[in-house]
Amino acid sequence: MGPCGTSSRISWLGGVRVTENKRVDLETLYWERPAPGVAVVTLNRPDRGNGVVVELVRDFLGLIDEWEPDPSVRVVVLTGAGKTFSAGADLVAMRDYLVNELPVTNEPFNSRALLPLTQRIVASRLVFLAAINGAATAGGLDFTLACDLRIASTRAKLGETYINVGLAPGNGGSWLLPKIVGAGVAAEMALTGDLLDAQRAYELGLVSRVVEPDDLMPTALELATRIAGKPWRALEATKHALRASWTQDFAAAMNATFHVTDTLQRQPDMLEAIDAFLEKRPPQFNQGLDD
Repeated sequence: MGPCGTSSRISWLGGVRVTENKRVDLETLYWERPAPGVAVVTLNRPDRGNGVVVELVRDFLGLIDEWEPDPSVRVVVLTGAGKTFSAGADLVAMRDYLVNELPVTNEPFNSRALLPLTQRIVASRLVFLAAINGAATAGGLDFTLACDLRIASTRAKLGETYINVGLAPGNGGSWLLPKIVGAGVAAEMALTGDLLDAQRAYELGLVSRVVEPDDLMPTALELATRIAGKPWRALEATKHALRASWTQDFAAAMNATFHVTDTLQRQPDMLEAIDAFLEKRPPQFNQGLDD
């Protein structure tokens, strides 16, 4: 039996071992474990543009709580049901909050909604890959920016559109977006609220690949499976080293790298990689984790 009582079976797809699990539905999203080391999370409020509400954050944070201590989960693919990745905050829920709860709590809506989730994704040991199937705007764009990798369908539209509803980027976008596309492009996106098509997003480095809609999830799964096949300790160390480089100076980064390398060289996957190279065979990483 798989996680949460889901049954599974093993098959082979294009030479890659695939673990096929049943879909598990929560109130606002569903998840699957389609390949070793890989989980797919699909935001499932298509009638509301996969808008973010506190229940979605609760569901997603619960999954991260479950998966972070489990090295059999190494890469999480995030996508949206229907035609939209995520339109950011659900404006119906947000309006109700502004009228009825904000005067009591004196806390902005995003403090209960997307802000805790983007923070957690950035800090997590898990590698997150956003498969952007449609529009990703405002908090929906910030959701993708918090991920480590982003690929997009040709139907995707991306925009830091907070200003169109009288807001400034409030869920990490004001910090993440300039790091990814540069200060000038980030300023234009945030100050105009304009949308970028997938090709322009690719040209700016906002996404690393653009594929046809039918190829989005197969491409995301292939990439996630290849990444998940790498040594899990090295994946975690690499994610954190790349994130830390955004704020560290060179000397601090080199010092941290020294100690990380010392630790990784004491792990069995390091010797396995060398032995496999010398013996001219594929390495067998993460042994025992995906059985």
